[in-house]
Amino acid sequence: MSNSEPMIMALPKGRILKEVMPIIRAAGIEPEADFDNPKSRKLTFDTNFEHLKIIRVRSFDVATFVAFGAAHVGVAGNDVLLEFDYPEIYAPLDLDIGHCRISVAELVSLSKTDDPSEWSHVRIATKYPNLTAKYFAKRGVQAECIKLNGAMELAPSLGLCRRIVDLVSTGATLKANGLVEVEKILDITSRFIVNRTAFKTRSDEISDIIDRVRGAIDG
Repeated sequence: MSNSEPMIMALPKGRILKEVMPIIRAAGIEPEADFDNPKSRKLTFDTNFEHLKIIRVRSFDVATFVAFGAAHVGVAGNDVLLEFDYPEIYAPLDLDIGHCRISVAELVSLSKTDDPSEWSHVRIATKYPNLTAKYFAKRGVQAECIKLNGAMELAPSLGLCRRIVDLVSTGATLKANGLVEVEKILDITSRFIVNRTAFKTRSDEISDIIDRVRGAIDG
């Protein structure tokens, strides 16, 4: 990596980080020891490549860092990519990790008499207002989306709305809060993403990283 400016890789905090790091390490990229220190407050980490650094940010923010060129490459779920729909992002690799789904859920009591095929207007609490509105528009359903960043499961029981759209993995959180899935919108996996401008100006460096990650996945 010969460019004088460091290459920045943005990785998401949380569950996906645990799934993606075996791939990153299999690609031959090793962060500094402090990366694995749970007490560390650092967000930027050196790696065994002199001009490659890793930043650790919220999963929803990875795409923004890459789209605006603050990071050159990163890892983001296709839920985030579809929600923001940044034209500046190129997603060449499906990493086959972070498997979950985006679903519509409602109270169990409502689901016993509710028929999704009869919906014409819905009020939805979600952190995916753009994705949700587009999905329902294709069905000819008008969706009023209330943006929440968390605790979506509380919205129906507290009367904020009747339904939510959220990520679902096992469904245990929905069940614990008296909710049930009634419609799946999209299956989710995590993707390796690249800033399009950076790919043009630093194609050799980024192509090398993509090849390394691809080899790690295939291996």
